[in-house]
Amino acid sequence: MGKLTKRFIEAAPPKDKAYILWDGDIPGFGVRVMPSGRKAFVLQYRIGRRSRTMSLGYTQVITPDKARGMAIAHLAAIEDNRDPLADRDDYRKALTVRELAQRFEAEHIAVHLKPLTAAEYRRALKKAILPCFGRRLIAEVSREEIARFRHKYRHVPYFANRCLAILSKMFNLAELWGLRADGSNPCRHIRKYKEERRERFLSAPELRRVGQVLAEMEAERVEMASALVAIRLLILTGCRLGEILTLKWEHVDCDGSVLNLPDSKTGAKAVYLGQPAVEVLRTAPRLPDNPWVIWGRKPGAHLYSLQDVWERVRARAGLIDLRIHDLRHTFASAAVAAGQGLPMIGKLLGHTQVQTTARYAHLAADPVKAAAEQISAVIAQAVGGEERDKAAVNQ
Repeated sequence: MGKLTKRFIEAAPPKDKAYILWDGDIPGFGVRVMPSGRKAFVLQYRIGRRSRTMSLGYTQVITPDKARGMAIAHLAAIEDNRDPLADRDDYRKALTVRELAQRFEAEHIAVHLKPLTAAEYRRALKKAILPCFGRRLIAEVSREEIARFRHKYRHVPYFANRCLAILSKMFNLAELWGLRADGSNPCRHIRKYKEERRERFLSAPELRRVGQVLAEMEAERVEMASALVAIRLLILTGCRLGEILTLKWEHVDCDGSVLNLPDSKTGAKAVYLGQPAVEVLRTAPRLPDNPWVIWGRKPGAHLYSLQDVWERVRARAGLIDLRIHDLRHTFASAAVAAGQGLPMIGKLLGHTQVQTTARYAHLAADPVKAAAEQISAVIAQAVGGEERDKAAVNQ
């Protein structure tokens, strides 16, 4: 067989049993094809009388040229009487979860996650994961330890589930990076806690209280002006928190009454604005040399968190249970009350899945129920009135 190429590897069909396609140039170098269709580069070699097979990585992750280079390097080590698999095992055993987290931060969090999600990951790592697992060796973390960790945070199921998801991703990458054996993720089969989906909507009196508190804080100048602008925009647009905190002036078109967001949870989108939201933006204070609408304390930076300010706003308004995300729910409920259908609400909120907007279906039914009640009352009154007229004539 000749040299293994990407095209040749992709064309190799799965069979009932795993088999290996050998490279014609490098002895012991090949591709294992699993019955599932997954394919991985391997190196088969001999140490003394012992034959060993080493996995180099999945074909979806590394190129044939990179795998070939790895095979050549390992064969050179074998010539020096070193066992590559033994070296790998020693390397795995030497690294701790804290060191894995550092690589996770550099190669995953900083590269693939949006700022607010990245901040959530870092908070979970700092607050819970590293204090518990930081000194543990990567290869020694067990499923039992993960289960105990999950149980520890059973009183905060949302946080427990987020930590479990972060740990699972870390150990998946540890396998990909050769720091744990394939299929050894200790988070496998650990069930998440059930999360109660909460839908909290502000009533008209509650909205008035929040508006009054915002006006008082603006007059007293006790909070950052940009933070109060952010809260007003969340109320008036239904945007996600990250969309407002990372909003730049170049994305704002007050004349067209639209925010042209280049990126969001669901990709690029346009957020159409009502006149009150436009006025908030027109009168929002700007800082020179700062491109962000919601500027922070550091020069040239945006505000990264609204939680502390929001806690003071809701406490002063007497709405301790109110979350920032409930402002988005309130925008949706106001749209329902205004007679907008679920497809339009989904478009306003930037939903890509119909199921996401479906949570507001019961709200959409309320005006219909009220109309049915009103109509049936009129008809019942007419029918009842006719019956009373007949009874009066018979008398």
